[in-house]
Amino acid sequence: KHAWDNYKRYAWGLNELKPISKQGHSSNLFGNIQGATIVDALDTLYIMEMKEEFKEAKEWVEKNLDFNVNAEISVFEVNIRFVGGLLSAYYLSGEEVFRKKAVELGEKLLPAFNTPTGIPWALLNIKSGIGRNWPWASGGSSILAEFGTLHLEFVHLSHLSGNPVFAEKVMNIRKVLNRLDKPEGLYPNYLNPSSGQWGQHHVSIGGLGDSFYEYLLKAWLMSDKTDEEGKKMYYDAVQAIQTHLIRKSSGGLTYIAEWKGGLLEHKMGHLTCFAGGMFALGADGAPNDKTGHHIELGAEIARTCHESYDRTSMKLGPEAFRFDGGVEAIATRQNEKYYILRPEVIETYMYMWRLTHDPKYRQWGWEAVEALEKHCRVDGGYSGIRDVYNNHESHDDVQQSFFLSETLKYLYLLFSEDDLLPFEHWVFNTEAHPLPVLHKDDGNKEENQ
Repeated sequence: KHAWDNYKRYAWGLNELKPISKQGHSSNLFGNIQGATIVDALDTLYIMEMKEEFKEAKEWVEKNLDFNVNAEISVFEVNIRFVGGLLSAYYLSGEEVFRKKAVELGEKLLPAFNTPTGIPWALLNIKSGIGRNWPWASGGSSILAEFGTLHLEFVHLSHLSGNPVFAEKVMNIRKVLNRLDKPEGLYPNYLNPSSGQWGQHHVSIGGLGDSFYEYLLKAWLMSDKTDEEGKKMYYDAVQAIQTHLIRKSSGGLTYIAEWKGGLLEHKMGHLTCFAGGMFALGADGAPNDKTGHHIELGAEIARTCHESYDRTSMKLGPEAFRFDGGVEAIATRQNEKYYILRPEVIETYMYMWRLTHDPKYRQWGWEAVEALEKHCRVDGGYSGIRDVYNNHESHDDVQQSFFLSETLKYLYLLFSEDDLLPFEHWVFNTEAHPLPVLHKDDGNKEENQ
C-alpha cells in the first residue's frame, strides 16, 4: 500500500516512481508507452484484494493506456510487463478491457518477427514497425532471454484472440534453435537473426539467458504437460547446465557459474537466483528418479542465494557475487554491490516453501521483509540501494515496477495458503504474472475461464 499510494501520489500515469525526489521516472525500455507500474501491479492489487486501487487502475487502463506512440520499445520488457500484466488481469478479473488491450499490443509487436529467420529484433518502433538489435550485443545478435521469453504470453494471445499467428511466431523460434548445434548441449546467449547462427559462445543462467530456460519448463506445464518438445528441451538443457556450469565452492556452497567460450567465470548474478525455484518446480517431471535430485538442487541454490544476502551489512543481496580469490557469495566489484528491489531470491523461497513446506523459507523471506523495511522504505515509497555492504544507505531513487509486480507478490504468496493461485492451475510469467494452465479439454475460452 505504501508503494502504490506513493506511486499514485507522485507519479500517477507515468512508468515508475522516484521515491526520494517524489516524481515520475521514465525508462527508455518502454519508449513512450506510459503506466508500467499500473499495468505491472494490476494482478497484485487484485490478489491482495485492494479493490479500490484495482478499480482506479482499471479505469486508468481504459482511458489512458495508449500504444499508438512513435517510439522504440524493448520487445521483451513490453511483453513480460505489459502483455503479461494485461493477460493476468483479464484472467483474474474477467474484465474485457484487459483482453482487448493485450491483443492490441500483441499485434503491435508482430513486426519484430520480420527478420530472415523469424528470430525477433530486441527493439521495435511500434509506429513504423522497424526493428533493430542492441548495438552492444555480439555483432547484431538477438538475446536468448529476450526472444526466448515470449512463448507463454504469445500462446495465450492466440488462445484469447483466436488468431494462430502469435503461437506460430514463437513455435518458429524453437524450430530455429532445434536446427542449431549446441556447444556442449548449452545455449549461447547470442543468436544472429539474419544468419541464424550463434554469436559469441557465452552462456548464462542469469541475465541474457535466464528466462529462456524458465519458459521451456513453463511452456510444458502451461500446456497441461502436452508440450513434449518444450519438456525435452528443458530437461536436456538442465542436464548440460549440471555438467558444465554447476559447481561447489570450497565452503560447500552450490553455485551456477557463467561460461565464456569454454572457460568458467565463477560469478553468479542475483538474476540467476530464480533458478532454485525453477529446478524445484521442474522436479516432478524430471527423468528417471531424478525428482529428489532436482529438489535438492533447488534447495542448495536457495541456500547459496540466502548466503549472498546474509553476508552483506544490509541483509539484502548484491547484483552479482563471486566464488574466487578466497571469497564466497560476496560481491567484489563496486558495480555489482547494488540492490534494485529485485525479486529472484524471494521467488525461489516461495517455490521452495510451496514444494517442501520447510519453515526456513518463510523465515528467510521474513528477513528480507525486515531488510526492505529498514533500508529501502523511504517517505515516498521504496528505493533501491547502491551498496548493500555499506552501513549507510545510498538510495538509487527508483521504485521499479517489478517491485510491485514480483517482489511484493512473491512475498505475499510465500505467506499465503497454497490454494491461492495453486501451481496445478497457474504458471507465472517471468514478471510474476499468473497465466492459467490450458487444459486439453479447453476447446473454447468461456469454459476455460
